Amino acid sequence: INRQLIYNLPESIFTERGVMGIEHADFDGIERLAAVTGGEVVSTFDRPDLVTMGECDLIEEVMIGEDKVIRLGGCKSGEACSIVLRGASSHVLDEAERSLHDALCILTATVKDPRTIYGGGCTEVLMAQAIDRQVESTPGKKALAMASFARALRQLPAIVADNGGYDSAELVTQLRAAHASGKSSYGLDMYNGTIGDMHELGVAEAFKSKLCVLMSASEAAEMILRVDDIIKCAPRAREGY
Repeated sequence: INRQLIYNLPESIFTERGVMGIEHADFDGIERLAAVTGGEVVSTFDRPDLVTMGECDLIEEVMIGEDKVIRLGGCKSGEACSIVLRGASSHVLDEAERSLHDALCILTATVKDPRTIYGGGCTEVLMAQAIDRQVESTPGKKALAMASFARALRQLPAIVADNGGYDSAELVTQLRAAHASGKSSYGLDMYNGTIGDMHELGVAEAFKSKLCVLMSASEAAEMILRVDDIIKCAPRAREGY
């Protein structure tokens, strides 16, 4: 597999010996291919005895849409794979790529920090309840800010329900009632449009991802609250008016 052009003479020698030659491979693809096959990227054939050869079980040319691609299967390390995204338009593909990228980032963060929390709005309602309990014993204007923060947390499961096309007011009130009765692992079951036990449904989120979301939102709110006034430049005078 060569990054550059393979000339006719070496290509004919490869053909006589039953060796497949692939030319014009992209640079990033070569690096990834060397990692999964266990081989080395070399710039010369002067000392082939010192080169570590990559291994795979199958090399085939397949059609994806209107394009021909080369698929390598059964690689030595087996620690990588290719994901092909197909869609009716570039907008659909961009959304699919973004969603896949977000999912892979979440998985990476979970591997580094394996702590998980219940999803489906369960964690937000639990945090809002904890804040509401502290509000009752907190004097001054600080209690108002805490109550507003708890109200903002309860908006997150409402947004999830709205995005699913369900009645957010009904589901969020049911969820709050379930938590008040001691069902602390309950959240939104978006498959059936009801509330359910997140532990039984297997709905979880990465702790690190949720922490980053909360910290970013809190810092943005604090920054907005610190704005005393907005300075606006006078509009440019137009001639003839």
